[in-house]
Amino acid sequence: MAEVVLRQLSKHFGDVRAVDNVSMRIPEGEFLVLLGPSGCGKSTILRLISGLEDATSGEIAIGGELVNFKDPTERNLAMVFQNYALYPHMTVFKNVAFPLETAKRKASDVKEAVERSAGILEISELLDRLPEQLSGGQRQRVALARAIVREPRVFLMDEPLSNLDAQLRQQTRLELMALHERLGVTTIYVTHDQVEAMTMGNRIAVMQGGKVQQIGPPVEVYQTPATTFVATFMGAPPMNLIDGEIRSTNDTFQFVRQGYSLDIEPPTMGIDPSVLEQAVGPSKLGVRPEHFSLEPPDAASGIPGIVGFLEPVGSDLFVTVDVGENQVQVRMPPEAQVRQGEAVRVTFDLHRSHIFSTDERNLRLIQPA
Repeated sequence: MAEVVLRQLSKHFGDVRAVDNVSMRIPEGEFLVLLGPSGCGKSTILRLISGLEDATSGEIAIGGELVNFKDPTERNLAMVFQNYALYPHMTVFKNVAFPLETAKRKASDVKEAVERSAGILEISELLDRLPEQLSGGQRQRVALARAIVREPRVFLMDEPLSNLDAQLRQQTRLELMALHERLGVTTIYVTHDQVEAMTMGNRIAVMQGGKVQQIGPPVEVYQTPATTFVATFMGAPPMNLIDGEIRSTNDTFQFVRQGYSLDIEPPTMGIDPSVLEQAVGPSKLGVRPEHFSLEPPDAASGIPGIVGFLEPVGSDLFVTVDVGENQVQVRMPPEAQVRQGEAVRVTFDLHRSHIFSTDERNLRLIQPA
């Protein structure tokens, strides 16, 4: 196991900043998930750590040692790819043994290490087969066994479950979590799947445009997103954002939009009054679908709207409500009595609501000057 530290790491491809001044510390034994859309730079970070790409600037330290100029074979890392990268003409045994044989380890040591790794991944009965004789899930286990056999300091995993069907992906996800708990090896895992990120990571680093938007425990990132991008990327459906503005009168604050105003209570919403004062003007109110509820149109509070679409998904009923130029989604129990086209008022839990400034930052997380 080893700690991984990135200091002001950047990678440019011509004018494209694939990784833009990223700094983070991954403690020894942590399972960190890099989460973001395609092209955000998460896979490039893995390639920089592994040595498959050279950094434009910045430093990479593994176990306290600067490795920028070390050959990939000298970094003692193991990488698991999306496409498994198995040699089709080699048996499973030979595929798993390949990194040890390349390192010219004794045949007896290689056999022992392969059998041990195969036992951990429960593929011992597959050692004589070729990759073409395996299912997708079995191939992924072989790729993992090949990574384990090296006893690396760090595992790097680049969307290793993306080629599996939904059921097998869930099963393999649980197996990877159990494997990490058993081995305790520092793991950096890349995905665009937020379910994988939420369930697997000790921490999540959400990326966009080569930058880290937020890093923290999954629940913290979900409950208190740092930016509107994180708010809308995390969650299915994502957080609702409603346009409006913050107004200040006699040391009191309101969120105002056409036909609606909300008294902002700084202690309730966890926002410093001086931060609110600085944010007066256009803003966005953010509320998760599960923190909304629907009331009759004559209710004393709530945002007026018209029910648009109803989406029953078994365990939930998602209700789309038109509120002016915005649409919001409300998560309700499947037996809820709601009709398309009816007038309603959308109310919400103020404690779990957020206000985002014009620069898209969550006011809850801004410290007063």
